[in-house]
Amino acid sequence: MDLSIAAILSLDGAANGAVYALLALATVLVFLVTRIIFIPQGDFVAYGALCFAGLHAQRMPGVMWLLVGLTALAGLVEGAALLRRGVSPGRAARQWLALVGPPLAVAVAVGATTPSPSVLVQSLAAVALVTALGPLIYRLAYQPLADASVLVLLIVSVGVHFALTGLALYFFGPEGFRNPAFWDANFTTGPLTWSGQTLLTFAVMALVMVALFYFFGSTLRGKALRATAVNRLGARLMGISTQAAGSQALTLAAFIGAVSGLLIGATTTMFYDSGFLIGLKGFVAAIIGGLGSYPLAAAGALLVGVLESFGSFWASSFKEVIVFTLILPVLLWRSWAHPTTDEEE
Repeated sequence: MDLSIAAILSLDGAANGAVYALLALATVLVFLVTRIIFIPQGDFVAYGALCFAGLHAQRMPGVMWLLVGLTALAGLVEGAALLRRGVSPGRAARQWLALVGPPLAVAVAVGATTPSPSVLVQSLAAVALVTALGPLIYRLAYQPLADASVLVLLIVSVGVHFALTGLALYFFGPEGFRNPAFWDANFTTGPLTWSGQTLLTFAVMALVMVALFYFFGSTLRGKALRATAVNRLGARLMGISTQAAGSQALTLAAFIGAVSGLLIGATTTMFYDSGFLIGLKGFVAAIIGGLGSYPLAAAGALLVGVLESFGSFWASSFKEVIVFTLILPVLLWRSWAHPTTDEEE
């Protein structure tokens, strides 16, 4: 291997690492706010890429009907819960509309604009469809168990992942899809050829990170999420709704997953179950950051991407093994450096 090949592999790894960084940030965000190890994060990636593929082929993706069905089910569950708690009619109506209104609006908007020849409209529709699933999944699967242990929430996450994977097989079929690049330009600097899609991936990663930094540092909702992440009980005593914080965290995670799907769908053939491995690589990066540090998670994601790229060059059959083996020394080091106690203590 000479320096030119190493530079090419590093660039390819950094591009993949940028996508893993987005997923790692979403994983850390959900865990800090809700204590959920969110296994289905990769499913949002697959849904985003495959929804865009369907819209690009001028077909209405089956996720539309999933969105409508989950909205109806969540509306029934929320309505029954509001009646049991004896909430006043005006407040109950506002809470119910806050849950079912946005996804219904997304369904109507996507239905009205599909089919559309515009790639921008198709991208926005795919992201909107997947993002709207986030709060509905939280309301149905996680909110009733919000105070359960981390282990119980992890088991629920595994169940949600299998459900989403099975539905993806039903909606999209077993065949793979590769989406067109959003920018076909190429730029050459020495031995490196920078594709427009690669530059776009880096730009989107930077934009999302800056937007999250502004959201958490300068907005009331972002500060409420930070407070919930630091101390759930203290945030609740200060009047911050931990249920609303959890719903917002999964909304952001779904949005980041959908955007990541659009980016990676142009460079990788996506199948209904491709999101699992992609999400696991983001999870490895989040573990490197200790499930608590956004900068370390992003740095870990770039490390995972570069390691995967060099591993595919030296031993392509074992590239996944090489990446996932990275988690073992990290866990060992953290267990020695930060010994833990039982959760009940």
